[in-house]
Amino acid sequence: MSDLILVYITCKSVKQAKEIGKHLMKMKLSACVNIFPEMQPMFFWPPQSGIIDENKEVVLIAKTIDSKYKQLEKEVQKVHSFDVPCIIGIPVKYVSQKYYDWLIGELE
Repeated sequence: MSDLILVYITCKSVKQAKEIGKHLMKMKLSACVNIFPEMQPMFFWPPQSGIIDENKEVVLIAKTIDSKYKQLEKEVQKVHSFDVPCIIGIPVKYVSQKYYDWLIGELE
């Protein structure tokens, strides 16, 4: 198992996803991001209301390593517009050595 993680983040727009992604990359908290321009989430909002809300969101996946997760999470929370942004770190079990070496080099 590697120390590589994918951080799944939902955003209100492609513009916001790009802003967050560039911010994370400039701070060397992510070596690469992927933006999926549209998804259809369903979630309870406001909290504890029992009301199911539907909206359009954008998915941002940031690639980083475990030791950078906490700082990445803090930075996303600082710049994100959502009251409760979805920020989920997903461990990567396997990764090609060349890709891993490149990613580590970009995070230094």
